[in-house]
Amino acid sequence: MLRLLVTALIILLPVVSTYAQNENRPDILFIAIDDLNDWVGVLGGHPQAKTPNIDALAERGVVFTNAHSVAALCNPSRTSLMLGLLPSTTGIYGNSPRWLDVEGLAQLPTLPRYFRERGFQTLGAGKIFHSSTYSTSSFFGYNDPTAWDAFYPSLDRQLPDEVGPYQRPANGNPISRNFDWAPVAVDDRAMGDGQVVAWTEQQIIATGEGPRFFAIGIYRPHLPWYVPQKYLDMHPLEDIELPSVLENDLDDVPVIAQDLMESSFMPPMEIHRWTVAANKWREGVQAYLASVSFADAMVGQVIDALDRSGRTNDTIIVLWSDHGWHLGEKLRWRKQTLWEESTRVPLIIVAPGVTTPGSRSARTVSLIDIFPTLTELVGFETPSYLEGASLVPLLEDPDAPWDRVAISAFGFENLAVRNERFRYIRYYDGSEELYDHEADPNEWTNLAGDPSYAEVKAELREKLPSENAPDAYRP
Repeated sequence: MLRLLVTALIILLPVVSTYAQNENRPDILFIAIDDLNDWVGVLGGHPQAKTPNIDALAERGVVFTNAHSVAALCNPSRTSLMLGLLPSTTGIYGNSPRWLDVEGLAQLPTLPRYFRERGFQTLGAGKIFHSSTYSTSSFFGYNDPTAWDAFYPSLDRQLPDEVGPYQRPANGNPISRNFDWAPVAVDDRAMGDGQVVAWTEQQIIATGEGPRFFAIGIYRPHLPWYVPQKYLDMHPLEDIELPSVLENDLDDVPVIAQDLMESSFMPPMEIHRWTVAANKWREGVQAYLASVSFADAMVGQVIDALDRSGRTNDTIIVLWSDHGWHLGEKLRWRKQTLWEESTRVPLIIVAPGVTTPGSRSARTVSLIDIFPTLTELVGFETPSYLEGASLVPLLEDPDAPWDRVAISAFGFENLAVRNERFRYIRYYDGSEELYDHEADPNEWTNLAGDPSYAEVKAELREKLPSENAPDAYRP
């Protein structure tokens, strides 16, 4: 029923190829970073994060300090952002299926396609949709072939395997060759991200007619963490600080939460036990921090190209990550939870003439809000079926009244609701968690069983989707 409704709505949506005012519309620079949690300087997620370029970008506009992903996994998160619909509507909760194969979704315009159909030149590179850009994989077929005037690498080929050690895993773990880290003796330009950035720089600097939509997907800090040695040197191993961890942290969480965590092909709690037993925890944190610094360097090159193009004052910039990442918190690694480390993400928006440089907003926002924000900023009609809300009021006044919450999903009917103070989690079996971020920013104390919070739970429960589409992978 939901997919039929969406299809009906899109039929009513007008599509035009050009607008008389297009020459006056700003360009858009859309920067996606994979698996980046709040370990960036401007968010303070880790005291040793070194991200000078992302921090400098935040100084140009608004950084949202309480921004969240709609899903704790790549495909559902990116699909929701690109279509403007929650997983509870799309039915996509995992890395399968492709959105293109789901009845009713392929007919919808993705974000870049929406702008292309309205006169923008669209140029993309790297991981924008869920895709394995750097290896031979069917995941590459998740991209939208109708969305781009040009894409790198082209939609019928891929970059070669990412540079890395011949013997994997180089860190010696017995769990997965992908959960790995090592220095590589190459220049940044030899890395997959380096090639993507180089192509994007050329497109940004080139003279183009009409407004342009540039999308660049940076793969790091996605696993495996292979980066040039200089980025590891930025984070000396002996100085690395580990995340704060409570050894009995999981004693008050529902059984279903632990079962879901261990259902992954790369068991995250087993990974944590290995990092501790093998004395590799500090190495892993160093490798992630180094990969974040590498991604930051890629962002710096893109922003530098924009500045050299002379179009900085006529370009809207959006930087986001698809979801967060655990590095020992909750006694586990990786993503795929409904806790803060999995859903909190960087979100920075620079809109010349709208945003005040150096602004911060603590309002609760979601990646689902990006689509309607961009349509309003450029003056296009916002499709009525989008489930996010335009952030323009917060771009104009970061402290403006705001009553929205962020909804995050991990699997069918496993949902989290985040507002400015609380996180409420409800699993498909009815189990619950509740955390008060004013008193407990690490989410160490589950308050769901405390009767004094019954009203808070009820209020947040009302924010959950009234319907949840069946899992499209198991129709």
